Amino acid sequence: MVTLVQWLSPAFPTGSFAWSHGLEWAIAQGHVRDAGGLADWLADVIAFGSGRSDAILLALSLAPGADHAHLAALARALAASRERAAETEEQGRAFTDTVNALAGTGHPPAPLPVAVGRAAAGLGLPADRVVALYLQSFASALVQGAVRFIPLGQTEGQRVLAGLSAPILRLAAAAPGWGPDDLGSAAFGSDMAAMAHEAMDVRIFRS
Repeated sequence: MVTLVQWLSPAFPTGSFAWSHGLEWAIAQGHVRDAGGLADWLADVIAFGSGRSDAILLALSLAPGADHAHLAALARALAASRERAAETEEQGRAFTDTVNALAGTGHPPAPLPVAVGRAAAGLGLPADRVVALYLQSFASALVQGAVRFIPLGQTEGQRVLAGLSAPILRLAAAAPGWGPDDLGSAAFGSDMAAMAHEAMDVRIFRS
């Protein structure tokens, strides 16, 4: 358990602080202006968007005998934009490189949810717990980005993150029972924000 917490902590060198998942554009356009708007945006991303897809891919990657190369290809196909693809690929590569260095393994790069699932499969943890901690890490990185960019106070940011516990736990409980046919995204606003972010003239984040 401690190993997984280390892998998903902000101190682990995946570079998550550099990516906003399109949220920077949404804030710049005034679509997300305050803590309430941020909470709604992130809850939708988790329940209906890339959070949901990542949770399913992660759960599938944890399963015995998982075909990680096939799941990596699915993850790449699900990326809604060039920056989204870079976001999951580059974080997954950094995660894999560091785990390989620590554990002496030789895994090839993979998108982040597949890379985490492949590495965590040997930890013997319940799948719902792994998924929940992954989603918490994902949400935490985006909240911290919004705290800097909206801006929000740290306490407000933590209130938003605490409020996301319920959708995170619901998704984490359900994802291990789903399969490839359940993959998909319906968070169109988030996907369009990720596409529009690519054309921003001035930006802080890479996505």
